[in-house]
Amino acid sequence: MILPLNLGEKSYDIVIERGALKKIGSYLKLDRKVLILTDSGVPSEYAKSVLSACKEGYIVTVAQGEGSKSFDSYKMILSQMVKYGFTRTDCVVAVGGGVCGDLGGFVAASYMRGVDFYNIPTTLLSQVDSSIGGKVAIDFEGVKNIVGAFYQPKKVVIDSDTLKTLDKRQVNAGLCEAIKMAATCDKELFELIENSSDLENDIDEIIVASLKIKRHVVEIDPTEKGLRKVLNFGHTIGHAVESDEKLGNLLHGECVAIGMLPMCSEDVRGRLEAVLKKYSLPTGINSDADTLISYITRDKKAKGSLITVIFVNEIGSFEMKEIEITEMKDYINRGIL
Repeated sequence: MILPLNLGEKSYDIVIERGALKKIGSYLKLDRKVLILTDSGVPSEYAKSVLSACKEGYIVTVAQGEGSKSFDSYKMILSQMVKYGFTRTDCVVAVGGGVCGDLGGFVAASYMRGVDFYNIPTTLLSQVDSSIGGKVAIDFEGVKNIVGAFYQPKKVVIDSDTLKTLDKRQVNAGLCEAIKMAATCDKELFELIENSSDLENDIDEIIVASLKIKRHVVEIDPTEKGLRKVLNFGHTIGHAVESDEKLGNLLHGECVAIGMLPMCSEDVRGRLEAVLKKYSLPTGINSDADTLISYITRDKKAKGSLITVIFVNEIGSFEMKEIEITEMKDYINRGIL
């Protein structure tokens, strides 16, 4: 299946096909220098499949985890591109999850003021969400995605066969992004996830439905001036949870799971909590509201003392609210502490 994402001159196709990675040369323009970015948690054969289709390819591997979305990694990758003489006609291919996509996309956006970027997401989280839409970034001073750009890929290739090498925790954490989009925009998708008795059998349908939601939002609002903020459901508090080092090594999707619960009605919270528990996702944390608020004040969505949040009163719909950041304390205390 090919889903076109229409953004005028910045339009591109999203290819969704089992086994696509094995014939990646037929989808991407690789007859040039190619920087293949992957991480240590991604099976090496995925990057090697891309390398075998390249005229001149170089694999760069960063450490697995959010810590690689740093200036150190960014500088190292740029150094490799300079070393091997990359020009504006060459490209970057990210092979991995959201970390590789965010980091690789930011490198591509800034090297020589922009080279072609392809994204091959290999985690469920990146396949249903972060691989499309053009948000690329690195973290800085403990703040997630604080340095970045909007830079659309030339193509995204999604091969759900890559999910077979993920452990159950990673799959469930990735599913949380689909739950997020379903809760705000698609009652039927939420019910599919809620009632699924065989996630592996339903996963392709879930991926496609999630991508259609995000595609619609991105086409209307590519640079997050309005509607695209709906995709931040669960992320304002979730990013704060992710930044709190005392909470341990929670995955991004697990943090989003926690972040959604305070931002919905009691009826929705009951259904949402049941779905999260079904997929072994966390529904509470051992922290305090003041600590989380300290991170929220540095959130890039904040405007002075105000922040825009997404609230779900009924599954499949949402309300956008602008509230005082201090008001978030009541939501946090009510929902997850």
